[in-house]
Amino acid sequence: MNAVMNAPRVRFAATLLALAAPAASADNGTEPWRWQLNLIPGVTETSQNAYHAHMIMLWICVAIGVVVFAAMAFAIWKFRKSRNAVSDTGFTHSTVLEAVWTIVPIVILVGSAIPATRMVISQYNADHDAAPAEMTIKVTGYQWMWRYDYVGEGVGFLSRMDRESDRLRQDPNTTQEQLRAKQHYLRDVDRPLVLPADTRVRFVVTADDVIHAWWVPALGWKQDAIPGVINEAWTQVAQPGTYRGVCAELCGKDHGFMPIVVKVLPKAEYQTWLAGQKAESAAALGAVQPVPVTEPAAPEGAEPAAAEPVDAAPVDASDAEAGAEPAAVAG
Repeated sequence: MNAVMNAPRVRFAATLLALAAPAASADNGTEPWRWQLNLIPGVTETSQNAYHAHMIMLWICVAIGVVVFAAMAFAIWKFRKSRNAVSDTGFTHSTVLEAVWTIVPIVILVGSAIPATRMVISQYNADHDAAPAEMTIKVTGYQWMWRYDYVGEGVGFLSRMDRESDRLRQDPNTTQEQLRAKQHYLRDVDRPLVLPADTRVRFVVTADDVIHAWWVPALGWKQDAIPGVINEAWTQVAQPGTYRGVCAELCGKDHGFMPIVVKVLPKAEYQTWLAGQKAESAAALGAVQPVPVTEPAAPEGAEPAAAEPVDAAPVDASDAEAGAEPAAVAG
């Protein structure tokens, strides 16, 4: 009997654990999870400022809501018709009350403006930091993939959805079990963008065909990629990890299959990775050798072809009138 009565409680507890577990899973808590109700703090100063400003305003709104709805509930209960209640004209025309609900909103606005202004100033100072970026990444959007070029390093590559996700999404026989078994379905790529940790990185963002938007929520910003236009952004991630995003601008039929993966490594590991990429690029360039062009051999007894005469350059009429000599023509 006790087991039967406790079964709903066990199921309820298991459900709460299942909902709470993803928030503490891998990806540093930057991946979305089922029934997610709030923003993620992110891994940059920009994203954390946005998160803190959001939470400040959220709790202010919660407090206002509690007070307003409590006053409404009290008024509905106290002045209900069944009690033959009479309107309290003294309350609604109270000078004290008028002063309170004028002063309190001012205090709320000032109180919320102080931390918000501090975060805006901090972001402004970070955006206009005189210290130069330590590296530059050029991001180019294509239908439906991204290209990353490490400016000044001779390294660049295309990044598109991983082949397994692409195969599963297009196979009519794909089952739900297969989709659940595929980790990061539709959110993984064949070659991620690799960045060093604790490094100020400058991004220049453009596109080759239509408008795209490069967006990784954990970084706290997104930037439009527009053909013929170069937009700029920057980031600095202190915590190594893998952070995912998507194209955030409708760019065609496969817009939803254009994921972004940023892999942040410790500086030493990044340098090792970069050296390997440079070696691969050098090997690829060395493997492509120009083919020498040879003239076909003349048949025996044939006389060499006479050189074709070269016409003299035409003399402009104005030069002739001025008595200028025509320019010499190289033979």
